[in-house]
Amino acid sequence: MAGHSKYKNIMYRKGAQDKKRSASFGKLSREITVAAKSGLPDPDTNARLRAAINAAKAASMPKDNIQRSVDKASRADAENYEEIRYEGFGPGGVSLIIEALTDNRNRTATNVRTAVAKNGGNLGASGSVSHGFDRMGLVSYPASAGDAETVFEAALEAGAEDVSSTDDGHEIWTAVGDLHEVATALAPVLGEPEGAKLAWRAQTTVAVGEGEAEQLFKLIDALDDDDDVQTVWGNHEVSDEVLERLG
Repeated sequence: MAGHSKYKNIMYRKGAQDKKRSASFGKLSREITVAAKSGLPDPDTNARLRAAINAAKAASMPKDNIQRSVDKASRADAENYEEIRYEGFGPGGVSLIIEALTDNRNRTATNVRTAVAKNGGNLGASGSVSHGFDRMGLVSYPASAGDAETVFEAALEAGAEDVSSTDDGHEIWTAVGDLHEVATALAPVLGEPEGAKLAWRAQTTVAVGEGEAEQLFKLIDALDDDDDVQTVWGNHEVSDEVLERLG
């Protein structure tokens, strides 16, 4: 288990992108409903639901909206959201995994394919890139949760497999089956996480230069603008210098 790793840019850009994502109440509401359906509608026993509610609170979603999203999971007339994964390639040969929650598979497929094609990428068949990623649990904390050593020790004690700490925050990686247990054990020590969910971690990364990174981020922005798209995972590594030049 390493205290630092090379994966700090895998989830593309943080900061502005995270704020943009958290501002979408529609996406947050959808995730809460699906999380409530995936297990008990009780955040104390459902780590995914608890993380979704915490993300909604951080985005200042009203409590009534949050509760309605939870309640919607048990309603007979509620939309049935389907979890769909798309795989493909972006500029520079970057591998991308696009996760969506949708009530209309055809609409989402068309929108995703269009966004990727218009921005220098192409979709592949199922399994075309996921073999280069590991399916893991990911518990995310802001930098304010503690210094790298404190978070590392807490994660080790909780049974995590790896930790990546940067100035942006901490990513604590777990085995898929250990996500709930690790997230629950960390909460009394580090506080409630920003997120706790299943994730895709690249086995190797691809260095992306300034021109390719700019086009790649436009592609990710286009996907992020789609309400059905929840998360975009990639195996790209963008240097701090390039990120600074791109602003």
